[in-house]
Amino acid sequence: MTAFDVRPITEDERRSTFDLLRRALHVQPVTDDVWARIGPSWPAARKFAAFDDGAPVGIVSSYDTEIAVPGGRTLPVAAVEGVGVRADRTRRGVLSAMMAAQLADFAARGVPLAVLHASEPTIYGRFGYGSAALGKTLRVERPAARLHERVAAGGDVRLLTPEEAVTEIPRLYRRIGLHRPGMIGRPGQWWPISHDRQAGPGGAHLVAVHSGPDGDDGFAVYATIDRRSFEAPDRGAALDVHDLHAAGPEARAALWRYLLSVDLVSEVRARHRPVDEPLALLLTDHRHAATLAVEDDLWLRPVDVAAALAARTYRAAAPVVLAVTDRLVPANTGHYEVGPDGVRRTEEAADLAFDVDTLGMLYLGHWTATTLAEAGRIDVRDPAALGRADELFTTTAPPWCGTPF
Repeated sequence: MTAFDVRPITEDERRSTFDLLRRALHVQPVTDDVWARIGPSWPAARKFAAFDDGAPVGIVSSYDTEIAVPGGRTLPVAAVEGVGVRADRTRRGVLSAMMAAQLADFAARGVPLAVLHASEPTIYGRFGYGSAALGKTLRVERPAARLHERVAAGGDVRLLTPEEAVTEIPRLYRRIGLHRPGMIGRPGQWWPISHDRQAGPGGAHLVAVHSGPDGDDGFAVYATIDRRSFEAPDRGAALDVHDLHAAGPEARAALWRYLLSVDLVSEVRARHRPVDEPLALLLTDHRHAATLAVEDDLWLRPVDVAAALAARTYRAAAPVVLAVTDRLVPANTGHYEVGPDGVRRTEEAADLAFDVDTLGMLYLGHWTATTLAEAGRIDVRDPAALGRADELFTTTAPPWCGTPF
Protein backbone atom coordinates (compact mmCIF):
# COMPACT_ATOMS: atom_id res chain seq x y z
CA MET A 1 0.00 0.00 0.00
CA THR A 2 1.27 3.46 -0.94
CA ALA A 3 2.06 5.68 2.04
CA PHE A 4 0.15 8.93 2.37
CA ASP A 5 -0.57 11.61 4.95
CA VAL A 6 -3.94 13.23 5.66
CA ARG A 7 -4.05 16.80 6.94
CA PRO A 8 -5.89 20.13 6.47
CA ILE A 9 -4.89 21.94 3.30
CA THR A 10 -3.14 25.30 3.26
CA GLU A 11 -4.10 28.43 1.33
CA ASP A 12 -1.42 27.65 -1.25
CA GLU A 13 -2.99 24.22 -1.91
CA ARG A 14 -6.49 25.42 -2.80
CA ARG A 15 -5.98 25.46 -6.58
CA SER A 16 -4.18 22.11 -6.78
CA THR A 17 -6.80 20.33 -4.68
CA PHE A 18 -9.62 21.88 -6.72
CA ASP A 19 -7.98 20.67 -9.93
CA LEU A 20 -7.54 17.23 -8.35
CA LEU A 21 -11.25 17.13 -7.53
CA ARG A 22 -12.26 18.07 -11.07
CA ARG A 23 -10.00 15.40 -12.56
CA ALA A 24 -11.47 12.82 -10.17
CA LEU A 25 -14.93 13.83 -11.44
CA HIS A 26 -13.73 13.59 -15.06
CA VAL A 27 -13.87 17.35 -15.61
CA GLN A 28 -11.06 19.50 -16.99
CA PRO A 29 -9.23 21.81 -14.55
CA VAL A 30 -10.44 25.39 -14.58
CA THR A 31 -8.73 28.19 -16.45
CA ASP A 32 -7.11 31.11 -14.65
CA ASP A 33 -10.09 33.34 -15.50
CA VAL A 34 -12.60 30.87 -14.08
CA TRP A 35 -10.48 30.30 -10.99
CA ALA A 36 -10.38 34.05 -10.38
CA ARG A 37 -14.19 34.03 -10.24
CA ILE A 38 -14.84 30.87 -8.25
CA GLY A 39 -11.64 30.50 -6.24
CA PRO A 40 -13.03 32.39 -3.22
CA SER A 41 -15.74 29.71 -3.00
CA TRP A 42 -13.03 27.07 -2.43
CA PRO A 43 -11.48 28.25 0.84
CA ALA A 44 -8.88 26.18 2.65
CA ALA A 45 -11.07 25.93 5.75
CA ARG A 46 -12.89 22.61 6.31
CA LYS A 47 -10.82 20.72 3.73
CA PHE A 48 -8.71 17.63 4.36
CA ALA A 49 -6.46 16.15 1.70
CA ALA A 50 -4.29 13.06 1.37
CA PHE A 51 -0.74 13.77 0.20
CA ASP A 52 1.70 11.32 -1.36
CA ASP A 53 5.25 12.69 -1.52
CA GLY A 54 3.87 16.22 -1.25
CA ALA A 55 1.31 15.87 -4.06
CA PRO A 56 -2.44 15.76 -3.29
CA VAL A 57 -4.06 12.43 -4.14
CA GLY A 58 -7.41 12.89 -2.42
CA ILE A 59 -9.67 15.62 -1.08
CA VAL A 60 -12.73 15.92 1.16
CA SER A 61 -14.42 19.25 1.72
CA SER A 62 -17.36 20.68 3.63
CA TYR A 63 -18.90 23.97 4.64
CA ASP A 64 -20.89 24.93 7.71
CA THR A 65 -24.52 25.89 7.31
CA GLU A 66 -27.89 25.04 8.89
CA ILE A 67 -30.61 22.49 8.24
CA ALA A 68 -34.33 22.43 9.04
CA VAL A 69 -35.31 19.47 11.21
CA PRO A 70 -38.79 18.15 12.05
CA GLY A 71 -40.61 20.56 14.31
CA GLY A 72 -39.37 23.75 12.70
CA ARG A 73 -35.96 24.24 14.35
CA THR A 74 -32.77 24.73 12.40
CA LEU A 75 -29.61 22.95 13.47
CA PRO A 76 -25.95 23.51 12.55
CA VAL A 77 -24.87 21.07 9.86
CA ALA A 78 -21.75 20.28 7.86
CA ALA A 79 -22.53 20.02 4.15
CA VAL A 80 -19.99 17.59 2.69
CA GLU A 81 -18.97 18.42 -0.87
CA GLY A 82 -15.97 17.97 -3.09
CA VAL A 83 -14.98 14.37 -2.36
CA GLY A 84 -12.52 12.74 -4.74
CA VAL A 85 -9.48 10.47 -4.98
CA ARG A 86 -6.94 10.44 -7.79
CA ALA A 87 -7.63 7.53 -10.14
CA ASP A 88 -4.33 5.77 -9.40
CA ARG A 89 -4.86 5.91 -5.62
CA THR A 90 -8.41 4.58 -5.29
CA ARG A 91 -9.20 1.54 -3.10
CA ARG A 92 -6.09 2.00 -0.98
CA GLY A 93 -7.66 3.47 2.13
CA VAL A 94 -7.30 7.10 1.08
CA LEU A 95 -11.01 7.91 1.22
CA SER A 96 -11.51 6.13 4.53
CA ALA A 97 -8.64 8.05 6.14
CA MET A 98 -9.90 11.40 4.87
CA MET A 99 -13.51 10.75 5.90
CA ALA A 100 -12.32 9.69 9.37
CA ALA A 101 -10.33 12.92 9.73
CA GLN A 102 -13.29 14.99 8.58
CA LEU A 103 -15.69 13.23 10.95
CA ALA A 104 -13.30 13.70 13.87
CA ASP A 105 -13.22 17.42 13.04
CA PHE A 106 -17.03 17.61 13.02
CA ALA A 107 -17.20 15.88 16.40
CA ALA A 108 -14.45 18.06 17.91
CA ARG A 109 -16.25 21.23 16.79
CA GLY A 110 -19.61 20.06 18.15
CA VAL A 111 -21.36 19.83 14.76
CA PRO A 112 -24.42 17.63 15.43
CA LEU A 113 -25.22 16.58 11.84
CA ALA A 114 -23.49 16.12 8.49
CA VAL A 115 -25.18 15.78 5.10
CA LEU A 116 -24.13 15.04 1.53
CA HIS A 117 -25.34 14.12 -1.94
CA ALA A 118 -23.89 10.74 -2.87
CA SER A 119 -22.43 10.27 -6.35
CA GLU A 120 -22.14 6.55 -5.56
CA PRO A 121 -24.64 5.38 -2.91
CA THR A 122 -22.63 2.29 -1.95
CA ILE A 123 -19.79 4.41 -0.57
CA TYR A 124 -21.18 6.40 2.33
CA GLY A 125 -23.09 3.93 4.50
CA ARG A 126 -19.85 2.63 5.93
CA PHE A 127 -19.09 6.14 7.20
CA GLY A 128 -22.43 6.39 9.02
CA TYR A 129 -24.47 8.25 6.39
CA GLY A 130 -28.00 7.09 5.59
CA SER A 131 -30.32 8.03 2.74
CA ALA A 132 -32.66 10.46 4.49
CA ALA A 133 -34.58 12.23 1.71
CA LEU A 134 -35.59 11.37 -1.83
CA GLY A 135 -36.27 13.46 -4.93
CA LYS A 136 -38.19 12.72 -8.10
CA THR A 137 -37.50 13.52 -11.73
CA LEU A 138 -40.49 14.93 -13.63
CA ARG A 139 -41.19 15.15 -17.33
CA VAL A 140 -44.12 17.21 -18.61
CA GLU A 141 -45.31 17.04 -22.22
CA ARG A 142 -45.70 20.31 -24.07
CA PRO A 143 -47.82 21.86 -25.44
CA ALA A 144 -50.47 19.36 -24.30
CA ALA A 145 -49.95 19.99 -20.56
CA ARG A 146 -52.16 22.78 -19.25
CA LEU A 147 -53.08 23.82 -15.72
CA HIS A 148 -56.75 23.35 -14.90
CA GLU A 149 -58.99 26.37 -14.41
CA ARG A 150 -59.19 26.15 -10.61
CA VAL A 151 -55.43 26.68 -10.18
CA ALA A 152 -54.84 30.15 -8.73
CA ALA A 153 -53.37 32.52 -11.28
CA GLY A 154 -52.51 35.57 -9.19
CA GLY A 155 -49.33 37.56 -9.11
CA ASP A 156 -46.80 38.25 -11.82
CA VAL A 157 -43.74 36.45 -13.22
CA ARG A 158 -40.77 38.40 -14.59
CA LEU A 159 -37.38 37.42 -15.98
CA LEU A 160 -34.25 38.76 -14.28
CA THR A 161 -31.12 39.96 -15.99
CA PRO A 162 -27.99 37.92 -15.19
CA GLU A 163 -26.78 40.75 -12.94
CA GLU A 164 -30.11 40.79 -11.07
CA ALA A 165 -30.04 37.01 -10.70
CA VAL A 166 -26.72 37.23 -8.84
CA THR A 167 -27.95 39.84 -6.35
CA GLU A 168 -31.67 39.11 -5.92
CA ILE A 169 -31.96 35.31 -5.71
CA PRO A 170 -29.81 34.89 -2.56
CA ARG A 171 -32.05 37.39 -0.75
CA LEU A 172 -35.19 35.69 -2.04
CA TYR A 173 -33.98 32.23 -0.96
CA ARG A 174 -33.42 33.58 2.56
CA ARG A 175 -36.88 35.19 2.51
CA ILE A 176 -38.56 31.93 1.47
CA GLY A 177 -36.77 30.22 4.34
CA LEU A 178 -36.10 26.64 5.38
CA HIS A 179 -39.73 25.58 5.63
CA ARG A 180 -39.38 21.82 5.13
CA PRO A 181 -37.21 19.26 6.96
CA GLY A 182 -34.02 18.67 5.01
CA MET A 183 -33.74 22.14 3.48
CA ILE A 184 -30.35 23.73 4.11
CA GLY A 185 -29.02 27.26 4.18
CA ARG A 186 -26.96 28.55 1.28
CA PRO A 187 -23.96 30.46 2.68
CA GLY A 188 -22.07 33.08 0.73
CA GLN A 189 -19.51 30.65 -0.67
CA TRP A 190 -22.25 28.46 -2.21
CA TRP A 191 -23.61 31.02 -4.67
CA PRO A 192 -20.65 31.83 -6.96
CA ILE A 193 -19.87 28.22 -7.85
CA SER A 194 -23.39 26.77 -7.81
CA HIS A 195 -25.67 29.60 -8.97
CA ASP A 196 -23.75 32.55 -10.41
CA ARG A 197 -21.80 30.52 -12.98
CA GLN A 198 -25.10 29.18 -14.36
CA ALA A 199 -27.46 32.15 -14.03
CA GLY A 200 -25.05 35.10 -13.78
CA PRO A 201 -23.21 36.91 -16.59
CA GLY A 202 -21.92 34.35 -19.06
CA GLY A 203 -24.23 31.61 -17.77
CA ALA A 204 -26.74 29.71 -19.90
CA HIS A 205 -29.65 29.65 -17.42
CA LEU A 206 -32.58 32.04 -17.12
CA VAL A 207 -34.22 33.10 -13.86
CA ALA A 208 -37.94 33.77 -13.44
CA VAL A 209 -39.30 35.38 -10.25
CA HIS A 210 -42.89 35.36 -9.05
CA SER A 211 -44.30 38.35 -7.15
CA GLY A 212 -47.45 38.08 -5.04
CA PRO A 213 -49.33 40.51 -2.78
CA ASP A 214 -46.38 40.67 -0.36
CA GLY A 215 -43.63 40.95 -2.95
CA ASP A 216 -41.28 38.37 -4.47
CA ASP A 217 -42.12 34.89 -3.18
CA GLY A 218 -40.68 32.33 -5.61
CA PHE A 219 -38.13 31.72 -8.33
CA ALA A 220 -37.21 29.21 -11.01
CA VAL A 221 -33.79 28.74 -12.63
CA TYR A 222 -33.91 26.93 -15.96
CA ALA A 223 -32.19 26.39 -19.28
CA THR A 224 -33.42 25.37 -22.71
CA ILE A 225 -31.76 22.55 -24.63
CA ASP A 226 -31.99 22.56 -28.41
CA ARG A 227 -33.29 19.20 -29.62
CA ARG A 228 -33.57 19.97 -33.34
CA SER A 229 -31.86 17.64 -35.78
CA PHE A 230 -31.62 17.07 -39.50
CA GLU A 231 -34.40 14.49 -39.25
CA ALA A 232 -36.57 16.64 -36.93
CA PRO A 233 -35.86 20.31 -37.69
CA ASP A 234 -39.11 21.47 -36.04
CA ARG A 235 -38.69 19.54 -32.82
CA GLY A 236 -39.20 21.80 -29.82
CA ALA A 237 -36.55 22.48 -27.21
CA ALA A 238 -36.44 20.79 -23.82
CA LEU A 239 -36.73 23.09 -20.83
CA ASP A 240 -34.56 21.90 -17.91
CA VAL A 241 -35.60 23.23 -14.49
CA HIS A 242 -32.51 23.41 -12.29
CA ASP A 243 -33.79 25.19 -9.17
CA LEU A 244 -37.34 26.08 -8.09
CA HIS A 245 -38.41 27.37 -4.69
CA ALA A 246 -41.58 29.10 -3.57
CA ALA A 247 -43.01 30.38 -0.31
CA GLY A 248 -46.39 28.73 -0.89
CA PRO A 249 -48.52 26.68 -3.30
CA GLU A 250 -49.85 29.72 -5.18
CA ALA A 251 -46.38 30.97 -6.06
CA ARG A 252 -45.23 27.46 -6.97
CA ALA A 253 -48.24 26.93 -9.25
CA ALA A 254 -47.66 30.31 -10.92
CA LEU A 255 -44.04 29.40 -11.66
CA TRP A 256 -45.08 26.08 -13.18
CA ARG A 257 -47.75 27.90 -15.21
CA TYR A 258 -45.04 30.16 -16.58
CA LEU A 259 -42.64 27.29 -17.35
CA LEU A 260 -45.37 25.38 -19.17
CA SER A 261 -46.20 28.44 -21.28
CA VAL A 262 -42.75 29.01 -22.78
CA ASP A 263 -43.07 28.81 -26.56
CA LEU A 264 -41.24 26.35 -28.84
CA VAL A 265 -40.79 23.82 -26.02
CA SER A 266 -41.76 20.17 -26.43
CA GLU A 267 -41.13 19.02 -22.86
CA VAL A 268 -40.19 20.31 -19.43
CA ARG A 269 -37.96 18.29 -17.11
CA ALA A 270 -37.06 18.82 -13.48
CA ARG A 271 -34.84 16.64 -11.29
CA HIS A 272 -34.79 16.21 -7.50
CA ARG A 273 -38.21 17.70 -6.90
CA PRO A 274 -40.14 16.94 -3.67
CA VAL A 275 -41.71 13.49 -3.88
CA ASP A 276 -45.07 14.98 -2.86
CA GLU A 277 -45.05 17.89 -5.33
CA PRO A 278 -48.55 17.71 -6.90
CA LEU A 279 -47.69 18.97 -10.38
CA ALA A 280 -49.70 16.24 -12.13
CA LEU A 281 -52.81 17.24 -10.14
CA LEU A 282 -52.49 20.82 -11.35
CA LEU A 283 -53.00 19.69 -14.94
CA THR A 284 -56.24 19.16 -16.81
CA ASP A 285 -54.85 15.72 -17.74
CA HIS A 286 -52.49 14.32 -15.12
CA ARG A 287 -51.06 11.82 -17.61
CA HIS A 288 -49.11 14.62 -19.29
CA ALA A 289 -46.82 14.70 -16.24
CA ALA A 290 -44.72 11.60 -15.62
CA THR A 291 -42.39 10.69 -12.79
CA LEU A 292 -39.35 9.26 -14.53
CA ALA A 293 -37.40 8.33 -11.40
CA VAL A 294 -37.35 8.59 -7.63
CA GLU A 295 -33.77 8.75 -6.37
CA ASP A 296 -31.87 9.16 -3.15
CA ASP A 297 -31.08 12.83 -2.64
CA LEU A 298 -29.91 13.90 0.81
CA TRP A 299 -27.79 11.59 2.96
CA LEU A 300 -27.56 12.39 6.67
CA ARG A 301 -25.06 11.43 9.36
CA PRO A 302 -25.74 12.07 13.06
CA VAL A 303 -22.43 13.25 14.51
CA ASP A 304 -23.77 13.96 18.01
CA VAL A 305 -26.68 11.53 18.40
CA ALA A 306 -27.98 12.97 21.67
CA ALA A 307 -27.97 16.56 20.38
CA ALA A 308 -29.53 15.59 17.05
CA LEU A 309 -32.34 13.57 18.63
CA ALA A 310 -33.06 16.31 21.16
CA ALA A 311 -33.30 19.01 18.46
CA ARG A 312 -36.33 17.65 16.61
CA THR A 313 -39.88 17.12 17.82
CA TYR A 314 -41.89 13.90 17.99
CA ARG A 315 -45.56 13.06 17.60
CA ALA A 316 -47.70 11.72 20.43
CA ALA A 317 -46.85 8.11 21.23
CA ALA A 318 -45.37 6.16 24.13
CA PRO A 319 -41.56 6.41 24.26
CA VAL A 320 -39.25 3.86 22.68
CA VAL A 321 -35.71 2.95 23.69
CA LEU A 322 -33.26 2.93 20.80
CA ALA A 323 -29.89 1.21 20.89
CA VAL A 324 -27.53 3.03 18.52
CA THR A 325 -24.14 1.67 17.49
CA ASP A 326 -21.54 4.05 16.03
CA ARG A 327 -18.19 2.46 15.23
CA LEU A 328 -16.53 5.70 14.10
CA VAL A 329 -17.77 7.93 16.93
CA PRO A 330 -17.93 5.54 19.90
CA ALA A 331 -19.31 8.23 22.22
CA ASN A 332 -22.60 7.96 20.33
CA THR A 333 -23.01 4.26 21.07
CA GLY A 334 -25.66 3.76 23.73
CA HIS A 335 -29.37 3.61 24.55
CA TYR A 336 -31.69 6.59 24.03
CA GLU A 337 -35.27 6.91 25.23
CA VAL A 338 -37.20 8.95 22.67
CA GLY A 339 -40.68 10.33 23.30
CA PRO A 340 -42.87 13.39 22.77
CA ASP A 341 -41.46 14.95 25.94
CA GLY A 342 -37.85 14.70 24.82
CA VAL A 343 -34.80 12.43 24.67
CA ARG A 344 -32.53 11.03 27.36
CA ARG A 345 -29.75 8.49 27.56
CA THR A 346 -30.74 5.46 29.54
CA GLU A 347 -29.56 2.06 30.72
CA GLU A 348 -32.97 0.49 30.06
CA ALA A 349 -33.28 -2.42 27.66
CA ALA A 350 -33.60 -1.46 24.02
CA ASP A 351 -36.81 -1.88 22.04
CA LEU A 352 -35.08 -1.33 18.68
CA ALA A 353 -31.39 -1.56 17.80
CA PHE A 354 -29.53 -0.30 14.73
CA ASP A 355 -26.38 1.33 13.42
CA VAL A 356 -25.99 5.10 13.15
CA ASP A 357 -26.57 5.12 9.37
CA THR A 358 -30.06 3.74 9.96
CA LEU A 359 -30.71 6.54 12.44
CA GLY A 360 -29.72 8.90 9.64
CA MET A 361 -32.43 7.35 7.48
CA LEU A 362 -35.03 7.59 10.23
CA TYR A 363 -34.18 11.07 11.48
CA LEU A 364 -35.95 13.37 8.99
CA GLY A 365 -39.08 11.24 8.83
CA HIS A 366 -39.08 9.85 5.29
CA TRP A 367 -38.55 6.20 6.22
CA THR A 368 -40.60 4.50 8.92
CA ALA A 369 -39.14 2.16 11.50
CA THR A 370 -41.42 -0.59 10.19
CA THR A 371 -40.04 -0.21 6.66
CA LEU A 372 -36.45 -0.18 7.88
CA ALA A 373 -37.10 -3.26 10.02
CA GLU A 374 -38.60 -5.08 7.05
CA ALA A 375 -35.45 -4.18 5.10
CA GLY A 376 -33.30 -5.80 7.78
CA ARG A 377 -31.83 -2.53 9.04
CA ILE A 378 -33.38 -2.66 12.53
CA ASP A 379 -33.03 -5.41 15.12
CA VAL A 380 -36.50 -5.54 16.67
CA ARG A 381 -36.37 -6.47 20.35
CA ASP A 382 -40.02 -5.48 21.04
CA PRO A 383 -42.34 -5.73 18.00
CA ALA A 384 -44.86 -3.38 19.63
CA ALA A 385 -42.26 -0.61 19.56
CA LEU A 386 -42.29 -0.40 15.76
CA GLY A 387 -45.72 1.24 15.64
CA ARG A 388 -44.74 3.68 18.38
CA ALA A 389 -41.53 4.61 16.57
CA ASP A 390 -43.45 5.08 13.32
CA GLU A 391 -45.76 7.56 15.01
CA LEU A 392 -43.00 9.37 16.89
CA PHE A 393 -40.79 10.02 13.86
CA THR A 394 -43.51 10.67 11.24
CA THR A 395 -43.55 14.12 9.63
CA THR A 396 -46.42 15.89 7.88
CA ALA A 397 -44.41 16.52 4.70
CA PRO A 398 -41.63 14.26 3.47
CA PRO A 399 -38.16 15.81 3.79
CA TRP A 400 -36.56 17.56 0.84
CA CYS A 401 -33.26 19.34 0.41
CA GLY A 402 -33.64 21.30 -2.83
CA THR A 403 -30.03 22.52 -2.85
CA PRO A 404 -27.30 20.91 -4.94
CA PHE A 405 -23.83 20.97 -3.38
